Amino acid sequence: MKRIRKIVRIDEDKCDGCGLCVPSCAEGAIQIIDGKAKVIHEALCDGIGNCLGECPQDAISIEEREAEDFDPDLVEKVTGHRPEVPAPTTGGCPGSATRTLRPTPAAGQAATTDDQPSALANWPVQLHLVPPSAPYLQGADLLIAADCVGFALPAFQRKLLEGRVLMIGCPKLDDGRFYQDKLTEVLQLNDIRSITIAYMEVPCCHGLVRLVRDAAAAAGSDVDIHSAMVTVDGELEEQAPDPAGSGGCPADREMPLIQLPNKQ
Repeated sequence: MKRIRKIVRIDEDKCDGCGLCVPSCAEGAIQIIDGKAKVIHEALCDGIGNCLGECPQDAISIEEREAEDFDPDLVEKVTGHRPEVPAPTTGGCPGSATRTLRPTPAAGQAATTDDQPSALANWPVQLHLVPPSAPYLQGADLLIAADCVGFALPAFQRKLLEGRVLMIGCPKLDDGRFYQDKLTEVLQLNDIRSITIAYMEVPCCHGLVRLVRDAAAAAGSDVDIHSAMVTVDGELEEQAPDPAGSGGCPADREMPLIQLPNKQ
């Protein structure tokens, strides 16, 4: 079946047949034929464009035209593995395509050195870009973190990220109302198990706690919400929000310290 969708286009006049694009295409859509890179079958190309950055001749681009639907079954026959990256259904930057990444490290395993795998389990991570229907959100433990947290906390991946789906944003510089509406939709569409809010100790960052709690209220969700405040000196204080309905900004109230739940 054919439809209008995004698909890789290779300019054969520019292509010198170097082959650097071939291994970057995990779906096996590109081969070198008669000295030129070619898409061997439209149904093998997901249109995400991982090959774009590999071409030194700038011969690869993404175009929108009528093409056969991306076929994961055909990819599995050609490559021996089933792709985890879905074909994009809307326009935009290929780098924003939804991805479920490699498994996270085992509990307790450090993930802060070069020889350890990353604990990041999803892409994209910017709250503006995460689709509310992304498959990795279903049944997820969310980590909603202020942008600065990952830089201030040396053990961010091991202490906060491991076992959680990440969303990041800045409650001061970004559109808080948009974030609240996005999170409300996320909670309405997915069975979210818990939310951990990681924010900096500076006053402008406290709004992240409020907008998450307001989103949960708007969605009618009773999801467990925990907060983790990070100091500018890189210290982590793990906290639990006070009961709802006591007035004032939740991030400004005194909160009892707790141990964040371990992920399975």
